[in-house]
Amino acid sequence: MFTKILIANRGEIACRVIKTARKMGILTVAVYSDADADSLHVNMADEAIHIGGSPSRESYLLSEKVIEAAKRTGAQAIHPGYGFLSENADFCRMCAAEGITFIGPPVAAIEAMGSKSAAKNIMEAANVPLVPGYHGDDQSEAVIKKAADDMGYPVLLKATAGGGGKGMRQVWSEDEFSEGFAAAKREAKSSFGDDTMLVEKYLTQPRHVEIQVFCDNHQNAVYLFERDCSVQRRHQKVIEEAPAFSMSEELRAKMGESAIKSAQAIGYQGAGTVEFLLDIDGSFYFMEMNTRLQVEHPVTELITGQDLVEWQLRVAAGEVLPKAQDELKINGHAFEARIYAEDPNNDFLPATGTLDFLQPPVESEFVRVDTGVRQGDEVSVFYDPMIAKLIVWDENREKALQRMAKALSEYRISGVTTNIDFLYNLATSAPFVNADIDTGFIEKNQALIFHENEQALAGELPMAALYLVLSQAQKAQTIAAKTNDPFSPWNMTNAWRLNEANIHHITLAHNGTEYPIVVEQKRQGSGSYYLITVDGQTVDCQGRIENDTLYASIDGYRSHATIAQNNNQISLYHQKGVFNFTHVLPDCGDNTGDDKHGGLVAPMNGTMVSVLVKAGDSVKADQPLMIMEAMKMEHTIRAPSNGVVDAIYYNNGDMVDGGAELIAFTPEDA
Repeated sequence: MFTKILIANRGEIACRVIKTARKMGILTVAVYSDADADSLHVNMADEAIHIGGSPSRESYLLSEKVIEAAKRTGAQAIHPGYGFLSENADFCRMCAAEGITFIGPPVAAIEAMGSKSAAKNIMEAANVPLVPGYHGDDQSEAVIKKAADDMGYPVLLKATAGGGGKGMRQVWSEDEFSEGFAAAKREAKSSFGDDTMLVEKYLTQPRHVEIQVFCDNHQNAVYLFERDCSVQRRHQKVIEEAPAFSMSEELRAKMGESAIKSAQAIGYQGAGTVEFLLDIDGSFYFMEMNTRLQVEHPVTELITGQDLVEWQLRVAAGEVLPKAQDELKINGHAFEARIYAEDPNNDFLPATGTLDFLQPPVESEFVRVDTGVRQGDEVSVFYDPMIAKLIVWDENREKALQRMAKALSEYRISGVTTNIDFLYNLATSAPFVNADIDTGFIEKNQALIFHENEQALAGELPMAALYLVLSQAQKAQTIAAKTNDPFSPWNMTNAWRLNEANIHHITLAHNGTEYPIVVEQKRQGSGSYYLITVDGQTVDCQGRIENDTLYASIDGYRSHATIAQNNNQISLYHQKGVFNFTHVLPDCGDNTGDDKHGGLVAPMNGTMVSVLVKAGDSVKADQPLMIMEAMKMEHTIRAPSNGVVDAIYYNNGDMVDGGAELIAFTPEDA
């Protein structure tokens, strides 16, 4: 077994590998960029080597610097994690030339699966079922478009060297093809240095089910069952679970055997994942094979009781697989939710900022948090915006899902926009609870997940108003207790007025709509109750706050909700989902108003990839004007209406701050 390994990655996966290595008594070496000089993975490792600038192309993607760091520190092996160099055959070849073990598959296997087109040819020869599509050498737009036309829309354009949703576009009609093709090629070139494309038929109700496989150097191969990864946004997974729901033992065995057949067809060694599309009729089709550890590997670990990183290290060191197929069993159910710095209400655009406050749920035998950040760390534009992975386990799907909802309601992050509330709403929605899931789940259930139905607010608005009144009184009591006269009328918060009712006027905003609320405070014995009026409907409310939980009785209906408040933002977490409100404070006359005058602003921090127009151009509504990139994702800035581009403030390659004006634009009707 190795005595020292280098981890050619960063963030949570680097920390994850360090934990297992430490458990096995193996020393670890971290590599880091300028941006990661004080990062968690650097502090956890036994040694650390600086390898370059903040952009990954100047550090984590530099094979020579990673190899040199391993040689300098005497590391016998390199664990690539996922992303960066993990599926780079040239890097693997360089490791071998230097006598350094690459903790992953052999060069030939990486090359075979590195091209989606070549992979499909290999799988076709191995009689693994494939989705209809074109993955030929002729890369002209005309040839690929004809293939799309022939198989019928919708189709999916995919970078052959791709992964993680990069270089991928759904095309729903012939008219959309050229724009989607250009965008996919551009993103593929930026992410992988290779813009070779394939096109395949897009199934409209598939599930994304993947099989975890492991092969050693002694002709042994097993599959560690399956994960359902159907819930995705931007072709990237959001919540994964294992085992997959509604999976018969017969289908599990068929898919597992096909996955092993796929691995053996390329002489595979180590950890790999074979991804399939599972159609509603039970038929399944090979998508691709990832020749590395997957982001979602923890759910497999929790249902099998196996440490997959330890398996990787043992196989790479020449040992046989720790278990045979008949020794592997499924125990319980697990979910993983990816906590991202992103704005679900703004097309899931990545967000940046400092993690001013970070409090994950308490870890236990049921709850695990894999992360690479701490409170005070910065989420920058240079890397993937994932903050952590929240993984839960219990004896069945229903109980595990309850664990997930509770853990999400306890996750506290401020300083950067996250997707935690979105995940909570998704995980507690009836279709998800009932496993009515396919890869279009988020789009189909958008109104439900984002609480776009205002009728759902009938109980939540009074609860939010009650919380504000009670918390205000609670804070006043705390302050009064520290004064010389705790009974002074200046410490009262009961809205007392001479010869008038005790009334609070509160305005709460939800999804852009403001709701004026009247709260009348009444005395009842030694306590109080409240008459809360919203839209002419008055309800009788009582309640108390204990820690971060509001216990409320509204017209005799008792319930409770976990409350998170950050300045004027209030979130109520309960069984119907999370509801977010803004406490709208009175306008004191200092509002300067909007001074953008029709300008188009950057939706995020990032880099200008392409300016598609020039000053003076007349443009049509929805016409692409600029393309920005941040955290490996592209975003197209489009014309809001017909109009004229008056000025352009950024050029290709410029760094742009979120909120900066990009283009001066005059609408046609102005």
